[in-house]
Amino acid sequence: MFRVHDYPFGARLTGDGALFRLWAPSADTVRLWTPQGEHTMERDAQGWHSARVADAASGMLYRFRIGDLMVPDPASRFQPDDIDGPSMLVDPAGYRWSDGEWRGRPWEEAVIYELHVGTFTAEGTYRAALRRLEGLRDLGITAIELMPIADFPGSRSWGYDGVLHYAPDSAYGAPSDLKALIDHAHELGLMVFLDVVYNHFGPQGNYLPGYASPFFTERHQTLWGAGINFDGEHGRIVRDFFLHNALYWLDEYHFDGLRFDAVHAIADDSKPHFIAELASHIRSELPGRHIHLILENNANEARWLERGESFEPTLHTAQWNDDIHHAWHRLLTGEEEGYYGDYRDPAAHLGRCLAEGFAYQGEASGHDGGHRGEPSAHLPPSAFISFLQNHDQIGNRASGDRLVTLAPPERLSLARAALLLGPQIPMLFMGEEWGATTPFQYFVDFTDSDLAKAVREGRAREFAGFGAFSDEALRDAIPDPTADTTFAHSRLNWDEREEPAHRGVLEETRRLLAVRAKSIAPLLASPYRGGRWTRSDDDLLDVSWDFAIGSMRLLIHLGESACEVPVPSGWDIAWASEGIVPAEAVTLTPWSGALLIRRP
Repeated sequence: MFRVHDYPFGARLTGDGALFRLWAPSADTVRLWTPQGEHTMERDAQGWHSARVADAASGMLYRFRIGDLMVPDPASRFQPDDIDGPSMLVDPAGYRWSDGEWRGRPWEEAVIYELHVGTFTAEGTYRAALRRLEGLRDLGITAIELMPIADFPGSRSWGYDGVLHYAPDSAYGAPSDLKALIDHAHELGLMVFLDVVYNHFGPQGNYLPGYASPFFTERHQTLWGAGINFDGEHGRIVRDFFLHNALYWLDEYHFDGLRFDAVHAIADDSKPHFIAELASHIRSELPGRHIHLILENNANEARWLERGESFEPTLHTAQWNDDIHHAWHRLLTGEEEGYYGDYRDPAAHLGRCLAEGFAYQGEASGHDGGHRGEPSAHLPPSAFISFLQNHDQIGNRASGDRLVTLAPPERLSLARAALLLGPQIPMLFMGEEWGATTPFQYFVDFTDSDLAKAVREGRAREFAGFGAFSDEALRDAIPDPTADTTFAHSRLNWDEREEPAHRGVLEETRRLLAVRAKSIAPLLASPYRGGRWTRSDDDLLDVSWDFAIGSMRLLIHLGESACEVPVPSGWDIAWASEGIVPAEAVTLTPWSGALLIRRP
């Protein structure tokens, strides 16, 4: 079922040494450097340079010399000395896996926990993260999602400035340590997803333009400069680089799924679009496993989430639903600057998200300056991933402050219940399960001083338009993203869990996830029949969903006075806010709720 992925890029061990390949169409001559000496590489008509080394073995370091430039392998499996150092030849079959019978878990069982390896534990390593997995399993988490780990500059980063897509960053450990983390997760019944970035390369350490200029194109411009060439001459090789990368992580590292970052920034005028080819290729190559493909897509394009005749995803499994976050955030905090300005009636936006998927399904967005989204009501709720927090929504705040420091606890308690008991797939950000107060701030470790200065100044400019930072002195107080202290302040404080208030949140999360596993996951496994929502004059959101084997109804009372809701015959109250007495009619106090379940 699992296999070592054989890809045409980079280096691979053979029975009598190793074969090294580099696509460098802009270079006439390339030499392979090893500690034992240099080797001439043969060039073919397509710009592939190759060399065989008879005495090469796992652990050997190598580089490519192009004129006066020494570059790492863009498909390096490991960089022990960071992005500018030599690449290491790795035996992909060297790790002894113990998960040979693992096939993954069905999507309806997913409860996702997003984490950043470097700040999840004090040690900031794969091995240290491994030791926390059992506690997550016992809480009711069924999947962990790692923020990007592709090799990035320095020792600290969110990971979205990676430049070597096949090399797990050495700051967190060796490839075998990452495999051990995934192996142990599977032993515990946990799925593991990886966040990958296919829309750009980071600004430091990307050597490709110097020897493979067709990898990029000026025809498409992105936030990061020239776009990746998915659709021009040589586009087939570029597409294959990323298709093989996706299969590499799923095959060689046994990941159960991938989250594709900001696919709205992938410019491709060809057919099929790369987003479609990516999903269809993965699914054709990996039958027999539960593989889950997740999108981040500000464009709200429902086309990528369609289901087949058996209600299975034909392309991608689900999308992060920013709309539901933005509606909840405005309800909880009252903030209205930036994109929150598009959610002027957040209760209505929330109701539509819960019943129909996207809040914006083609309507005009003042923030985006155009129409946004496609109709999504026909899709099942499981095509959407809901969250109250994630790395972006915390870390893109000036000080990285979490929702627990911004919203009243009784309101946050209701939002937490609605998140974990809704039929959408819920996601928690590390520490959210106990209401962690440690910030998650934006941090980088660029060694290029000019680039580091630009990041600091850009961060200050980014917030200049917000009222809270209109004063220059206030902008000066924004944490320096290049400082080690900013990274250190973002580490989770696990001792918080033992404090009474945090212990109470943790137990509440545990109870809610137990209700989800018992009452909601079985419904999601059956065909979806439709959803609807209403809002009463006293601000009661009443949302219902029908499935082939039953129905569920979530009551979310956002009003300031109590309201009474009859419980129809045949419906059971599976959960209610603290203090709500189950009866033939439930009286909901302000900012409380209940979950009703009906089975035929």
